[in-house]
Amino acid sequence: MDRTTKAIEELLKTVKTLRSPGGCNWDRSQTLQTLRPYMLEEAYEVADAVDQGDMDELKKELGDLLLHIIMSADICSEENIFDLADVADQITEKLRRRHPHVFDKTSELTPEEVEKQWEAIKSEEKKQQRKRFFDSIPKAMPALQKAWRIQQRASEVGFPAQTPDESKNEIKHLLNKEGLSGKDTGRILFLLADIARQSRIEPEKALRDTNSDFINRFNHLEELLEERGCSLNDSTREELLKNVAIAFSGE
Repeated sequence: MDRTTKAIEELLKTVKTLRSPGGCNWDRSQTLQTLRPYMLEEAYEVADAVDQGDMDELKKELGDLLLHIIMSADICSEENIFDLADVADQITEKLRRRHPHVFDKTSELTPEEVEKQWEAIKSEEKKQQRKRFFDSIPKAMPALQKAWRIQQRASEVGFPAQTPDESKNEIKHLLNKEGLSGKDTGRILFLLADIARQSRIEPEKALRDTNSDFINRFNHLEELLEERGCSLNDSTREELLKNVAIAFSGE
């Protein structure tokens, strides 16, 4: 038995012990529904570790995510729905089916051609399952990421998209309207997501980076105020504006 197989078996055995009679009351009480928010949180923490380039943190967060996958599979196994082996078998079969250029030795493909082939095979599979074109996009996906993915998928079948310049003109028109509505705001965000797609930028990551930058600069603002013996709450407007100019100047 190799090291990886042994480690996975030990983790599965540990999870089964925790959920067995005499194990942990908290672990035994968990269901697919109660684990769902924690699994989403762990996935975001994996993304954070990747963005930070912190490999020690990534190893830890991947472990936390793996725990949720194994525990969810174990819950389904207890109810005789499927088990971890079924999960592994299904994804292995899927990878082989969607990579014919590798496993059937049909041709050499560029990364872009591989992506198009994957989506073409996936679309054909969905047709056979009588599903709608966008059914494969998770309903719970963050809205900005979902807008980008919707437009990415639509472009794969030749759906005519506006050019970035056309989208920018429409955004300018919407912003100049008197009284911006929720629908207008949604349309602006949708158009921005498509501009990002056409520029080969992932909007969710771009916004995460901007959020992090704002938080870092705001933390710097708090530090500047503390150095002057005051805080955000008791600073005058003049003091706040002065220090905002310094903290957000990039210096």
